[in-house]
Amino acid sequence: MIEAQSKYGFWGWNLWRQPIGFIVFIISSLAECERLPFDLPEAEEELVAGYQNRIFGYQIWLFYVASYLNLLVSSLFVTVLYLGGWDLSIPYIFVPEFFEINKAGEVFGTTIGIFITLAKTYLFLFIPITTRWTLPRLRMDQLLILDGNSFYPFL
Repeated sequence: MIEAQSKYGFWGWNLWRQPIGFIVFIISSLAECERLPFDLPEAEEELVAGYQNRIFGYQIWLFYVASYLNLLVSSLFVTVLYLGGWDLSIPYIFVPEFFEINKAGEVFGTTIGIFITLAKTYLFLFIPITTRWTLPRLRMDQLLILDGNSFYPFL
């Protein structure tokens, strides 16, 4: 899949080939990770009588770590499926030839590929986090109106 996206560089990404699939995948990953605006059940009910009142210390820390790991894994899936994965996305430039490395090219190319994948992943991970920081939470009726008026015509 990544080799198919690497043939045309930046314009060969599945983001441009399948934009509706990308949007649906983003919305689904936000819902799976319980990020804004899909965190309404936890936002209302769980603050008063949920798991946050019964556990403390490292246990609540494990909940938050699991939530952010879930977000990291979904961002990694977006990177591999839609953003070209470990490909540099600059056509006709091979990384070891660009840096004039011959014998250690495989190790260096693998290291650069891992760095590129993580950079794209963290760049995409930053988007849901800033969304939660900046946008207000929707009420349940506002979310239902948004779903009914915006998403339903596309179905």
